[in-house]
Amino acid sequence: MLGLVLGAIIGFERELHRQPAGFRTHSLVSLGAALFTVVSAYGFAGASVDPTRIAAQIVTGIGFIGAGTILQHRGSVRGLTTAASLWSSAAVGMAAGAGLVIMAGIGTLLGIPPAQGEPPDGATEDLP
Repeated sequence: MLGLVLGAIIGFERELHRQPAGFRTHSLVSLGAALFTVVSAYGFAGASVDPTRIAAQIVTGIGFIGAGTILQHRGSVRGLTTAASLWSSAAVGMAAGAGLVIMAGIGTLLGIPPAQGEPPDGATEDLP
C-alpha cells in the first residue's frame, strides 16, 4: 500500500536522526490513516453517511498521539518536530488512501527536508 511506503520514507529519515518515532511508527501512522480513509470513503453507504467525519477524527487522533511526543523541561521543548512529522505522515496516508497519489508523493518529499535541521540528540528546541 502506498501510504505505508510513503510513511516509511518519512520515518526512515527520522530513524537516521535517531528519533524515538522512526521507521515503524511513521509507517504505521501513514498506513492506518490510509486505511481509515479508504474505509470512510467506501466502507459505508447511505444518504446519512458523511465520509469526512472519519477524516476529521484521524486528524484529531494523530494530534493526540503527537502531543504525547512533546516534552517540556525547564523552559525548553523537545519533540515538536516528531509530532509534526507524525501529523504530516498521517496526512500523506490520508492522501494516498483517497487516491491522491501525486499529492501524497509531493507531501512526502516536502515533509522530509524540514526535519533534517533538527538539533542533535541531547539538544532542545527553545520556546519563542
